[in-house]
Amino acid sequence: MEDRIEATLDLTDCKYLGELHQRIKSALKFPDHYGANWSAFWDSLSMDCPVEYVRIVGESTMPEDLKKHLDKMHEILDRCKAQRASWGLYFGYEIVD
Repeated sequence: MEDRIEATLDLTDCKYLGELHQRIKSALKFPDHYGANWSAFWDSLSMDCPVEYVRIVGESTMPEDLKKHLDKMHEILDRCKAQRASWGLYFGYEIVD
């Protein structure tokens, strides 16, 4: 098995949407101009991100009002997985709690 570029996205005790995007930006090494919204997340993930595998921890510690944003994040991660697969590339993620 070849080495994959992996990242851990630690969401433990993340309380705000802006903080969620800051943690995403840091973990996935997105560029400074990352727009901190879901469109920018898709753009950065699908075009500028060398990461092939994301381990997400701490989701269960986040407040209930951020859960809809987690659903959106998962949707985009799934879309990225499908897109890369269609190009013959690997992308995956897992939620570890």
